[in-house]
Amino acid sequence: MPERFGRPDAGARLGAALLGVMALIALLAPIVAPLDPTLQRDVIATRFLPPGSVDALGAFHLLGTDRLGRDVWSRLAYGARISLGVGVLAVLLSVSIGVLVGAASALARGPVATLLVALTDFALAIPRVVLLLLLAALWSPSVSLVVLVLGLTGWMTVARLVHAESRALLGRPFVEAALALGATRRRLLLRHLVPNVATPVIVTAALGVGNAILLEAGLSFLGMGVQPPAPSWGNMIASGRDALINAPWVAAAPGAALVLVVIACTLLGDALQDRLRHV
Repeated sequence: MPERFGRPDAGARLGAALLGVMALIALLAPIVAPLDPTLQRDVIATRFLPPGSVDALGAFHLLGTDRLGRDVWSRLAYGARISLGVGVLAVLLSVSIGVLVGAASALARGPVATLLVALTDFALAIPRVVLLLLLAALWSPSVSLVVLVLGLTGWMTVARLVHAESRALLGRPFVEAALALGATRRRLLLRHLVPNVATPVIVTAALGVGNAILLEAGLSFLGMGVQPPAPSWGNMIASGRDALINAPWVAAAPGAALVLVVIACTLLGDALQDRLRHV
């Protein structure tokens, strides 16, 4: 193994640093952003203050204020909790479903395997954005609904990957030895298949987190995701779209944060994928 594979490359370091900073901001939001993200005081006196301003009440606004006088930095920090949390939880749900369906379809025989593969292919054939909008429109929007919708519409790619990898593993000598020793299908799944497909699944999950955050922002932007006054990067961008000329910072701050997180997830996913190819 070349020595360079023992150290993370520049892209992976940058991606990990960006995600680490965003995660720290989200975790330490009450400390780094002490102002209430939903606080509205004197709207006329505090609305659309530029970054670095001090309002008439003596509060400092690092990234300015929005149309209701709410602190953009505080909303960005608390919004990171929702946006990052939704992305991670949605990917965990989709990966769990995908691993179970993919491994089960590889281990099963007969109609069960055919049904699971057909179900996966059918779900893949439906445009995800259309399905997201349909499901989000059928029920009252909430954070839990967004997590469920994103998780239940993102497992198919993982299932196809796990199915292909598991079918390849079933022909390996160690799997045949385990079967010869009387290993049950459950033990074969948990002790042999799932650990050996973990690496490509982790790569897919790293890329999927950025995609899930982007989709959550899109749903919130359209009013079908996280609902105000709870801050998320998507509804922050939506609230600032009408003020791009006179107060561009309202939409620019969450937009920049969203771009940085998606880039970070992509860099990490690409770095993991490159390492996997050379293992």
